Amino acid sequence: MPTINPNFAEEIKKFGAKDFNLCFNCGNCTAICSLSTNDETFPRELIRYSTLGLEDDLKSSLKPWLCYYCGECSTDCPRQANPGELMMSLRRWLTAQYDWTGLSGLLYKNLWAYILAMIAIFGAVVGISYFSEFTHSELMHIGHLFEMVAIAGVFAIILLPNIIRMWYFTIIKPGIKVNLKAYFLSLKDLLIHMFTQKRFLGCEPTRENKMRWLLHLILVIGYLSLLFTTVFLNWFSTTSNFIVWLGYIESAAIFLITILFMQKRMRKVDAMHKHSQPSDWFFVIWLFLMGFTAFMVRLLIDTQQIDSFFWVYVIHITVLAQWALIIVPFGKWTHFLYRSFAMYFDALIMAKEKK
Repeated sequence: MPTINPNFAEEIKKFGAKDFNLCFNCGNCTAICSLSTNDETFPRELIRYSTLGLEDDLKSSLKPWLCYYCGECSTDCPRQANPGELMMSLRRWLTAQYDWTGLSGLLYKNLWAYILAMIAIFGAVVGISYFSEFTHSELMHIGHLFEMVAIAGVFAIILLPNIIRMWYFTIIKPGIKVNLKAYFLSLKDLLIHMFTQKRFLGCEPTRENKMRWLLHLILVIGYLSLLFTTVFLNWFSTTSNFIVWLGYIESAAIFLITILFMQKRMRKVDAMHKHSQPSDWFFVIWLFLMGFTAFMVRLLIDTQQIDSFFWVYVIHITVLAQWALIIVPFGKWTHFLYRSFAMYFDALIMAKEKK
């Protein structure tokens, strides 16, 4: 017997959804969605779950992650119930359910908690940079070590347990039995969707959707490449011209594309960008700052002016610390990770059903 939470509608509103209770179940959103099938009748099904407060059904569902928010369902809704925004809000809510620390839910629902966490990290970085006896070169070495430790620590302590919780909620708890071979054979789906976001191409093949997919593809590749170049190839210390120019290209791609995304959010040019939440702005602004400040730090190193403008590096490492300790484990960045694993788990379910 499913458990009903009568207060769920009010809870999900704290994650951004506002108008989904205007839905009168006409089914227009499902009819118009290019990704909807007989087995995946979203977003209509999820609107009903949300209205009724069926938390367990929502927690076990992968469908919110299968939506790429093209916005057609919201644009064509006769009641302006914004089903696309509900799907986005459900992804935020699910992120909070997967997170064993509980911090994702706190930060999504409380802007001041987000701001105070950012200020605390800023104070810690500035304090270490200006009130310690480390030299500039030692601070940059410590910054590089921090990048490596933060990546390993956040993944091992927060993200990996959260992925396991997601697996438990969507595969184990519903009683879906998948053999070990399927886990290995379906890994290709995880990698394909993680690096290409291939499913987005299943949306209506308009010029706008194709361009949006391409920009996201470049951004994902640029971000992951810059991460590799900075952390593993030690971009700020290398003397290799190839690595130096590779980093310049990657960082420039990140801050140029994020400028385009910020413009869309400010202009509210389509359904996806009409209802930006603080987490959306933190994600795109900090990604821009990461690319831009990394570019400037390397430029100052190459022109031998880094000691005179060391505050630029302090800004960069502050942005990086805020990104690594707040946005990556508890903010919108996790959508990239959970969506990829949702495609993987969905492939496991499909493999079982074919037998």
